[in-house]
Amino acid sequence: MLPKVLRETLESRLDVTIHGASRVGGGCIASACRLDTDGGTLFLKYGDERVARTFPGEAAGLEAMRAAASPLIIPAVIDRASPDGDCPGFLVMEWIETGQESDSFWAAFGRGLAQMHRYAEAQYGFEQDNFIGRLPQQNEWMEAWPAFFRTQRLEPQVRMARERNRWQSDWTEGLEALYRRLPDLLPDTPEASVLHGDLWKGNYMVTAEGTPAVIDPATYYGHREADLAMTELFGGYKDRFYAAYREAWPLASGYETRKDVYNLYHLINHLNLFGAGYAGSVEEILRTFR
Repeated sequence: MLPKVLRETLESRLDVTIHGASRVGGGCIASACRLDTDGGTLFLKYGDERVARTFPGEAAGLEAMRAAASPLIIPAVIDRASPDGDCPGFLVMEWIETGQESDSFWAAFGRGLAQMHRYAEAQYGFEQDNFIGRLPQQNEWMEAWPAFFRTQRLEPQVRMARERNRWQSDWTEGLEALYRRLPDLLPDTPEASVLHGDLWKGNYMVTAEGTPAVIDPATYYGHREADLAMTELFGGYKDRFYAAYREAWPLASGYETRKDVYNLYHLINHLNLFGAGYAGSVEEILRTFR
């Protein structure tokens, strides 16, 4: 199932012999497979230019999160290349064997994320633009968090929704009111923590040892509550996760309101990706600001 030119390229670049390649499910953008080689087991993503353009940002995000030295398991990047002739672009990572949650899994996850968030930059943004799902995510460095969240997060998604005829005209009043209130709703200069950026339930794993691992980031440096808010958006994590996180690093008052603001970004992104099924959720949040 592995294209011959890709197999040959990987064997040459990694100095290994590939004994087998088996498809791995779960991804919605790239082709993904397990590589069994004489140098060990590896995880491979590959695809054409449309797919491979996401790999540089993903690789940089994984490396930034690993630099935080958190106990969370984050796969190491082994190799990456853009498409070249008939060879698709690819991203090769450490293989993480999966298992069952240990009794301490959720508490360890909460503490580990809090520790990862302690790794910070001086400004909000990232070293490069990247992707949130299949859509571009801007990461221009900025000194004020409310301005970053407006110009680099909300405004690009709203503009895209209008271009795709998915924005409803009666939402604009609520949006403009939210923009006016952002400097009061959001802290001006919170810790610029390294964030996963897309921390829904599909982007964590349970390792063979029963410990938490995180994958598929849309990393940037921002307010840590944006990561926590995303964990609550599509079903939420276990209560032990949130209790352990707050014990390790308590949240300031007002998080419940800020959570909706941060998740508005992801909901408009899903509106752009998947259509009108997310319109009601977008409207519900914007209605509170009209």
